[in-house]
Amino acid sequence: MTGIGVEARAQGARARALAVLRIRSRALAVALLPAAAAVILLAGGSSGRLVGHGWDIARGATSVLAVLVLLAAGAIALVVARARPAVTPTVAIAESAAPDLYRLVRDLADRLDVPAPSAIALTPDCDSWLEDRTHPAHGPPAPPARDEMAGPGHRPHGRTTTAPVLVIGSPFLWWMRVGELRAVLAPVVAGTGPSAHPDIAAARRFVRGLDAAVAASADRGRGPAVRVLGAGVGWVARLLLRSCRTHAAEMERGVAAAAAERAQTVDYGLRIVAQEQVGLAYAGWDRLLTRVALPAWRMGRWPSRLDVGVVAALTELSRRDRLAEGFASRLGERPACDLLEEPGAIDEATSLLAARLFHGGPAETGPDWSPVAWQEYPDEVVDRKWRTDAARLHRVLDALGVRRTTPAADGPTLARVLNYLTAPGPARDAETGPASRVPFGDEDEDDGFPQNPRSTALAARLGAEVAREEAEGTPSGPGGRPEAGQGTEAALWDDRTLPLFPLQLPRTDRELLADHVTAMVCCAAMDIVGATPGLDWLDGPTLLVDGERVTDLTARVLSLVEDGDAIPLRTWLVEAGIRPEKPVRLG
Repeated sequence: MTGIGVEARAQGARARALAVLRIRSRALAVALLPAAAAVILLAGGSSGRLVGHGWDIARGATSVLAVLVLLAAGAIALVVARARPAVTPTVAIAESAAPDLYRLVRDLADRLDVPAPSAIALTPDCDSWLEDRTHPAHGPPAPPARDEMAGPGHRPHGRTTTAPVLVIGSPFLWWMRVGELRAVLAPVVAGTGPSAHPDIAAARRFVRGLDAAVAASADRGRGPAVRVLGAGVGWVARLLLRSCRTHAAEMERGVAAAAAERAQTVDYGLRIVAQEQVGLAYAGWDRLLTRVALPAWRMGRWPSRLDVGVVAALTELSRRDRLAEGFASRLGERPACDLLEEPGAIDEATSLLAARLFHGGPAETGPDWSPVAWQEYPDEVVDRKWRTDAARLHRVLDALGVRRTTPAADGPTLARVLNYLTAPGPARDAETGPASRVPFGDEDEDDGFPQNPRSTALAARLGAEVAREEAEGTPSGPGGRPEAGQGTEAALWDDRTLPLFPLQLPRTDRELLADHVTAMVCCAAMDIVGATPGLDWLDGPTLLVDGERVTDLTARVLSLVEDGDAIPLRTWLVEAGIRPEKPVRLG
């Protein structure tokens, strides 16, 4: 029954591929129609049948039109054929760097009776897929793959096909066990079978070429004449894309359904458990990037072991969440990263790529962009972040003309911030005069947060200061560097579009003010009572007082920032023994 289902879905995918190719043939026929008419008229004139002044005018007009249409069609076909399709930025894994991983994938392909992928690459994301890289701009072609859908004795016609590249999410290798990874990759690897069919491969090349042509025509960095020609090519490419969009989507659904049906015979029971790990890995990876990696990236440091960090984050999640408490027991089994010869070097390469994709960092280490190990994170990132934010907060207070707590104060104090945010009366901006009661960011007056005019003035100036610093310090760097046994396809994608996948929208003024006040409180706690910076794998930077994590600081700071109520924060300061009038170190 399974074989019948696979064949039925494969037949449906091939039918949709033929529909896409028919659209290509119709477009070619439309382009040749004026030339065919011109040939008929010229043949009629040479044979003496279509003679006369009217026929001469028709022959001349039709010939000119045929030449123009053929030139336009040739230009469009050239752009579609030569336009470079988009390639996902990945870390290429050479077979010498992961022989066991290649062996696992090939064994899996043999069990599924499909061609093995031509190469393996890693992506800093929780997903896996097959990616065609047969375009000449993507590198030298791999040996042609055999056709597993056409049946025995069939010889592929026309252009030879090449097995696609298998792209694997790097968190899967570190979190999943070997058996779980094989179960997750089974339906993905099974997709190489349809990819080997000539009709499906040709339809995919046509659609990718149209998509690349649309992208190429949208490039505005060229002369006016080229932009006009590009607009015409883009219009035709978009028209053809709209015509074959439904067929292409149905073809891909059929390919995916056939691959999933074929993979049911491989590790079916284990795949159900592995899919649970996929969801868990996605949740932990997202928390690690947004709560832990992003603060470091903003400080010009990139954690060099993100994949190791996701294991720690998911282990911590398993400890806290009783629904996931059974997942940590799997850690005694062999992890999939053991299939790599140098997991540390590959983890570093994918960590740098993640920083580029999600934050837009440079391609290699420099004075303002250096790696940081997890054991150095609290001192190198958390402490530095808090002191930098606290220093910025006091610079803005100086710009607003806020006096220090006492004339004899020899350094910045937390009391200065508390007194300013709780003092009655409107705040006065040094440049714009009295601050108006405007909401933070895009919030409305009646959103449930009482507005503090002094907080509003301070938040607005902080937002402007942060925006100015980010504009002046936008990182840029040279091309990618290859690591041992692998490298990034940096030349195949446009660095000008970084970051490709921003993690968060810009922070609102209220969030910036709350972060800066929290940083000042943490600096006071570290300098006065000996608190230490820490790293929570799920929540990011954290303050440790007497070795215990402080969990209720955020609500107390928001009470001060939003309604000018410092009582909850002052109560905590008294309980912790922190004297806000004592100066702190910001450098």
